[in-house]
Amino acid sequence: MQAEAIHAYLVRSYWAAGIPRDVVERAIRGSFCVGAFDGDAQIGFARVVSDGATFAYLADVYVLEAHRGQGIARAMVAALQGLSELQGLRRWILGTRDAHGVYEALGWERVTDTTLFMQRYFPGVYEAAA
Repeated sequence: MQAEAIHAYLVRSYWAAGIPRDVVERAIRGSFCVGAFDGDAQIGFARVVSDGATFAYLADVYVLEAHRGQGIARAMVAALQGLSELQGLRRWILGTRDAHGVYEALGWERVTDTTLFMQRYFPGVYEAAA
């Protein structure tokens, strides 16, 4: 994985704006990762954080704008879903603002009972670290 390329995208994304490079590198090290490449250039990325037994969180899925619409994100997510280390988990989750169709095509459903889920969210954490 090309941490510099991944960081360059994530730092301007709606979900990780301002994320420091060292945080991206730690996230990569602590995750199952897949990347998409055009020659030597990384054009896409996705990762899963899991306990390997019950739960997985899909995060940081992106494809550079010039390469979208070719099924790359779907292929990356399908590859992660197919990993032997992630089989038999009870629950996978993710957050998305704009890619519901990609995930629905892979068997994901929108959360219907939002009373089950809570969060601790610290939107200014990256600014405080700078």
